[in-house]
Amino acid sequence: MAQQVFINLAVDDLERSKTFFAALGYSFNAQFTDENAACMVISDTIYVMLLVKPFFQSFTDKALCDARTHTETLTCLSCESRADVDALVAKALAAGGKALREPKDYGFMYSHGFEDLDGHLWELMYMDPAHVQQ
Repeated sequence: MAQQVFINLAVDDLERSKTFFAALGYSFNAQFTDENAACMVISDTIYVMLLVKPFFQSFTDKALCDARTHTETLTCLSCESRADVDALVAKALAAGGKALREPKDYGFMYSHGFEDLDGHLWELMYMDPAHVQQ
């Protein structure tokens, strides 16, 4: 079985977050979604668990940070093309997200990103396969 990644993010309003990410084209696994959590499907091996803050807090003794004022993580996702990077950022902005900064073009790699409704940072990048050494 392929190793899977589950990113857990604390959110203020689960339904609002689900609506935001659905507008970006992501789906949710109903088997692992209820009033406390939603399992967002990024790919067949990458999932994001959106957890309401009180439920998220039950998994840690540490205080939660406010992602609008502190960076807790920067989640980077690869895209198939530069156009896909820009399209996903455009969807995020249309759904209420904020741009992180201007896109960065490094020639072999292109990146842009957004901040979601809870302040979590999402970096999107396309890397030219001709420049990736195996």
